[in-house]
Amino acid sequence: MANRQIEIENKAMKEILIAMHNLGGQVTRKQVLQELRDNSDVFSEKEIDATRTSKKSGKIYHPFQWKFNFAVKHLILAGFIDTENGHDLELSKKGRNVDINKFDANKDVRSISEAKFPHHKAKNEVFIEKIEGDQDGTNEIEEPWRQQLLDALMKMNPKKFELFCRGLLTKMGIDVDDEKGVQYVADGGIDGFGYVRSDDYRTTRVALQAKRWQGKVSAPEIDKFRGAMDKFNAEFGIFITNSDFTREAVKTAREGTRIITLINGDQICDLVAKYNYYVEPVTTRTIALKVVTLRNPKCQFKLERK
Repeated sequence: MANRQIEIENKAMKEILIAMHNLGGQVTRKQVLQELRDNSDVFSEKEIDATRTSKKSGKIYHPFQWKFNFAVKHLILAGFIDTENGHDLELSKKGRNVDINKFDANKDVRSISEAKFPHHKAKNEVFIEKIEGDQDGTNEIEEPWRQQLLDALMKMNPKKFELFCRGLLTKMGIDVDDEKGVQYVADGGIDGFGYVRSDDYRTTRVALQAKRWQGKVSAPEIDKFRGAMDKFNAEFGIFITNSDFTREAVKTAREGTRIITLINGDQICDLVAKYNYYVEPVTTRTIALKVVTLRNPKCQFKLERK
């Protein structure tokens, strides 16, 4: 298992560097992981999303995320990635100038990082021990309010979720039509229509599709939405879901002359926080703690953000 673990970590190091270059060099761990999930030619979507159940706690975890985080740690210790908090990552000068085609994880990274790695002599034993615990492999402290918000969205009926998404787009500056897309139709029609006015006074027509689903949204749903866009001459579309999109769905959304913007559950949380949609940030005297409270009267709970 140790050799297999090292092999996957080494492959992940190269993929992480490629992803960070593609994303501009300054990203979060989640963004890098999402880029691998959507575009990696080395790791399949199935491999990245695979889960197991801990024998000790019975909780579900993602084995690939442990391998991913170890790979990131090695790149940090070897000087390819800079970070102040472990969450926000930036390519160092060494990382920006690396020749990906000649990159050798053992020679370029492990020869430097292994001696610096915490508990490096028993790293794989520590890895196994942590997996058998009740950890989830992210190596990051999740903000409780995000999961609470996602849970609340999952409990909404489809129509209420559509209204939530229409309101969010309005907060983002889109002039949402009061009539188009309001009538609920469960056959793949649009769930909203609006107009975006750019700084050069150009107005663009945009269609909205909102799906409250448990599983991932697949490519056929994107095709169906693109067909619905034709009826309204929409120049681009926004597809929002509380869950996520398959790799094929992401590729399909980028094809053709009209790109469809995809917003998953994690990005909904980012936008809710950014635009204070149904939340009220309250600064407290507790160090590094912010309390966020949902304003929606039907979602009565407090959300805490670190």
